[in-house]
Amino acid sequence: MARDYKKEYANYHSRPEQKKKRASRNAARRIALKSGKVKKGDSLDVHHRNGNPMDNSPGNLRAVHKSKNRSFARTKTARKSRSK
Repeated sequence: MARDYKKEYANYHSRPEQKKKRASRNAARRIALKSGKVKKGDSLDVHHRNGNPMDNSPGNLRAVHKSKNRSFARTKTARKSRSK
């Protein structure tokens, strides 16, 4: 079954709280660009250490490789597992 992007946007991505989180993630990227932590096309993501995309304090942001930032281990209930 193909992914229904229109339905996905209507049900999730267009919600006001998700728009605010996305805008905050984009702002975090701009902050990291200005400070020199990341560059355009460098394959790095801006990671929020506490998991809150609305917290763009400098101590909460770090540049990590995409594969590390986008693939957290999950539990049976889809929560992040604790890393050691």
